Amino acid sequence: MRGSIKNRGERVWLVRVFTTDADGKRTSHNKTLHGPKDDARRYLNGFLRDRDLGVYAESTETVGALLDALLDDYEVNDKCLWWAKNVVRVHLRPFFGAMRASAVGTREIQSYIAMRRKTSTRKLEHGGTRTYKAASNATINRALAILRSAFHMGGRCDPPKVHTVPHIPKLKESAPRKGFFERDAFLAVRSHLPEELRPVITFGFFTGCRRGEVMGLRWEQVDLAEGVVRLNAGETKNDEGRMIPLATELREMLTMLKAQRDELWPKSAWVFSRDGEQILNFRKSWANACKQAGHPGLLFHDLRRTGVRNLIRAGVPEVVAMRISGHKTRSMLDRYNVVSEADLKDAGRKLGEYLRVV
Repeated sequence: MRGSIKNRGERVWLVRVFTTDADGKRTSHNKTLHGPKDDARRYLNGFLRDRDLGVYAESTETVGALLDALLDDYEVNDKCLWWAKNVVRVHLRPFFGAMRASAVGTREIQSYIAMRRKTSTRKLEHGGTRTYKAASNATINRALAILRSAFHMGGRCDPPKVHTVPHIPKLKESAPRKGFFERDAFLAVRSHLPEELRPVITFGFFTGCRRGEVMGLRWEQVDLAEGVVRLNAGETKNDEGRMIPLATELREMLTMLKAQRDELWPKSAWVFSRDGEQILNFRKSWANACKQAGHPGLLFHDLRRTGVRNLIRAGVPEVVAMRISGHKTRSMLDRYNVVSEADLKDAGRKLGEYLRVV
């Protein structure tokens, strides 16, 4: 008998496989899995494949070790390490870290998803506690993607660190956000921001750069003579460098900022600073400004959608707009080139003019 799957209750399966060693001793290997029968069948097929190839050995590898190996790979290949490290440290390692990789199945994955969907209070490594809000499906999916990658990498090792990769589902996500700034909203919010943050929102509105790209901008990346800003490879989300042309208003603004920096903080490297120091967080100021301007709920990322839409409206070819915004696929560009209420009203006006003519 190659192997068997026996039902042991509702969505509970006992997988049994026999192996024979060099001395002819027959050993039974049993594993109980919780979830759909497909998970049990997948585990059985993987076990049989490894047994027939002669590579099977009971793995004692922990999930924590798989995650460590993945983070090492992120660092070697210059991937977005800081983000992955944070997700592993805060969410994945506390739940999965001490588990044997071979023990992770549908029940454990579903338990993790249920935990992330609820507001929870957890102990911190160095004492104390912290409360984490319920996460959206999109946020949970990002963490599950890291876990999935860790398992797949473990399976590709020689010899393999894991023999089967558990089924890790992708949760249904809500439709992408459609928020963006019309010019009057941009001006209103900017007027309520502290003085040092007004150039930040202006740069975001005109360029569509990500928040991290804006806040990490250094003067060595700004070429006022050529009228461009250069984002170096490894400093962007997709790790590809790009060049951003400066509109006249931006060029004038950056010229004034540089003169101020040269006079007051000549050693400061940051384009957008608070008394020469890098600005790291302005959530409270942002929320207050949006509320006072009558546009509560707007996000800084809405400036990115606005920047992309404005480039397309201005007649910039889509391939050029993608190079400026840093979008690698057309589908992502389509998500951001959203239609506003003003666009729809303009379409109605054009239709009325056409019908009057004909």
